[in-house]
Amino acid sequence: MPRIRILPPDLRNKIAAGEVIERPASVVKELIENSIDAGSSDIKIEVLYGGKRLIRVSDDGCGMDREDALRCFERHATSKLLDEEGLFDIRTLGFRGEALPSIASVSRMKLITGVAGSEPGTSLEIEAGEIKNVKDSVGTGTSLSVSDIFFNTPARKKFLKTIGTELFHVIDIVTKEAIAHYEIAFTLLVDNKEKMLIPRASGYKERIMQVYGQEFIDGLIELSSDRGDMKLHAFVSKTVNFRNSRSHQFIFINGRPVKDQTVGAALYRAYDGIRPGDRHPVIFLFFDISPSEVDFNTHPTKREVRFAQKEKVYRFIYGHMRDAIRAERTDFTSTFIENPGAVVAPARAEPYKYAPSPVLSEDTIVSEIADLGYRPVLPFIYLGETFIAVSGRGGLTVIDHHAAHERILYEKFVKDIRLDSHQLLFPRPVKLSHKECIVILENKPLLGEFGIEVDDFGHDTVVVRALPLVLEDSDIRGILSDAASAILEGDSPGRPLKEALAARIACHSSVRGKEVLNQEELSRLLADLEKTEHPDQCPHGRPTRVFFSLDDLKKLFKRK
Repeated sequence: MPRIRILPPDLRNKIAAGEVIERPASVVKELIENSIDAGSSDIKIEVLYGGKRLIRVSDDGCGMDREDALRCFERHATSKLLDEEGLFDIRTLGFRGEALPSIASVSRMKLITGVAGSEPGTSLEIEAGEIKNVKDSVGTGTSLSVSDIFFNTPARKKFLKTIGTELFHVIDIVTKEAIAHYEIAFTLLVDNKEKMLIPRASGYKERIMQVYGQEFIDGLIELSSDRGDMKLHAFVSKTVNFRNSRSHQFIFINGRPVKDQTVGAALYRAYDGIRPGDRHPVIFLFFDISPSEVDFNTHPTKREVRFAQKEKVYRFIYGHMRDAIRAERTDFTSTFIENPGAVVAPARAEPYKYAPSPVLSEDTIVSEIADLGYRPVLPFIYLGETFIAVSGRGGLTVIDHHAAHERILYEKFVKDIRLDSHQLLFPRPVKLSHKECIVILENKPLLGEFGIEVDDFGHDTVVVRALPLVLEDSDIRGILSDAASAILEGDSPGRPLKEALAARIACHSSVRGKEVLNQEELSRLLADLEKTEHPDQCPHGRPTRVFFSLDDLKKLFKRK
């Protein structure tokens, strides 16, 4: 009796579905990309209950005649790949012919499609991969409805998350596809209510502005390069615009949203010496390369790629990124070139803002440099952009004033000190992405604990009505965006959500690396740092200060 058997078609399709279809958002991605390949200029996405109950994608593309409509649900049936040579010259988003039969095998589907100038159209009803009904229909383009996903695979269905979580994944997919294809209009309806309306744009810049707002795009550098076989168009963080997470990083290769280590490494290396180790740049990178130089057939969902000459790609992206970042960067140390002997730094127009520190009743950990020998006035000098050298009793202390201020603000936020929160005379509208807007509005009470009051302003915009004084001149859009990311990530081991949120807000609102403190402001900063529970580390675990005793200095100079 043979032990090796050929799996039946329905089981093969369910296995393929497990590779291609992870959740409702996977269905949305596959159907949108089919619509893009069909030459659509307007795509409408509808979901009910986060896509668990219904997903419908409708377009104004080329449509299909009846023969193609019937054949498209067979495995490996595709109009996009003709021969083996074409596999290494992929110019469409889909090419395997697996998505539709895989989706059909684990859902109930309805297809309505028609070709302009050819009547009638076709309507198909399919259940668990089996065609149940075929009839004529009216209309052009294609509308494909997917209901009750995983109804016949309960083991897969139980792994779906809450409606809200699945919806956020759908929103992510629609956002990525809209950014990559600015020439197409996208509409998203959630539970029969319009949630996203993104009209056709003239270019990538306008499309990013449509999704994230003008203030967001103003914090980015735009660069582009075209050397024939490789084209690069990118929008990346200016050197003062870093985030606490990678949530605003998008890499598109030949119009596909992907993850790639080669590209990621090039992007991060371009910020060497500029980016704090725990901060991340905003990245929108659109990279086009000859299809013969990249393989998209390395992952079932096509989220990873393989380059024929990855070192060449790395050098191209890194070189142009590095040049653009360096051109934008202002050399902070030039402030002191004309007067290199200066000890006291010049005053700023805006003083260091702080609130009185609380009296801490809990047992504190004694700092290894508690014997700083603080006095109201200490001689100091700036070292580069961030570091300050302060001479105190018995040695020298080097301070990262940004990290020190983070620690001060973090402890105040965690201990429910609102830092003089006040109503803004002119409430400030802030444009967010759709997902960020939902998260912020759903968590208004949590933000209120930090003295931040927001209300819905419509069209993915919130209006900020109150802020703590210390946040008044901060990047409010960045704060709200990072707050949304922290909330979505939830509690992490060893750190409750409130503490994680406090760390992110403190990082945004602390004294920035390029800001110059005068003598009085620095003295105040040092005094506040001494009153914290953990003065030696910022909320992210980086040192705030390093102490060199006289003995340490003697050893460095090889003195006994």
